[in-house]
Amino acid sequence: MAVEEQDYSNGAQERGQRRPRVQKNVTRAIASDICADVFPVGSFLPRENDLCERYGVSRTVIRETLKVLESKGMVRGRSRVGTIVCNKDEWNILDSQVLEWIGERIFEFDLLNCVLEARRAIEPAAAEFAAERATVQEIADLERAWQAMRDGERDVVGFTDADVAFHTCLLKASHNQVFLQLVGIIQAALKFSLYASNEVAERRDEAIDIHGELVEALRLRDKARARDCSTRMLDLAARDLKLAVERHRPAPSAR
Repeated sequence: MAVEEQDYSNGAQERGQRRPRVQKNVTRAIASDICADVFPVGSFLPRENDLCERYGVSRTVIRETLKVLESKGMVRGRSRVGTIVCNKDEWNILDSQVLEWIGERIFEFDLLNCVLEARRAIEPAAAEFAAERATVQEIADLERAWQAMRDGERDVVGFTDADVAFHTCLLKASHNQVFLQLVGIIQAALKFSLYASNEVAERRDEAIDIHGELVEALRLRDKARARDCSTRMLDLAARDLKLAVERHRPAPSAR
């Protein structure tokens, strides 16, 4: 990366094209090291000059990187003291970049169960509201997402994308302004949660059937049935998520 840094002297246009990519890579590298406890919570990051040497970039790139990490709640700069790694409770855990940096360690944060708890509090009510308030177009959008789930049953990535689209449409169809705001906040975490449960599900046809039932309940304006479908859907998610957590649980150390 040091060679790449030297190339910045070739002109302003090249600097504008290349520096963001380098800075993004370094941000990911430092964030990943924080998530992996290379720099543990409560510890100070190395000095700027040491970080420059470690990651092969300029002080400007390091400073830009630390600003990004601080905006995510992962580090905090202290004047004349240094940059400390914040407690994980302070991290912006719903941020899509933070989730990407955490990667497989997401199971250590218990975040997926927290997302499920939030969904249990919100989605059945959203389904009931949607049965009363959804427009014909919104029901059509939900049906389209359900069809994409059905067609992509054997492709976990495509299936999950369609699943996320379905639940996003459902929250929007509730016409509750708070739920609408939550769409943007939890969407990235929702995708991680749905992928985790979809990946381990032995059968996806159960989920497909219940999603289809929910679309039909909305079409018939059946609020009780819509709520019931949502609750059953979340029960399935809980079952599969439990299996996913068990599979990613670290093996007990040998004595």
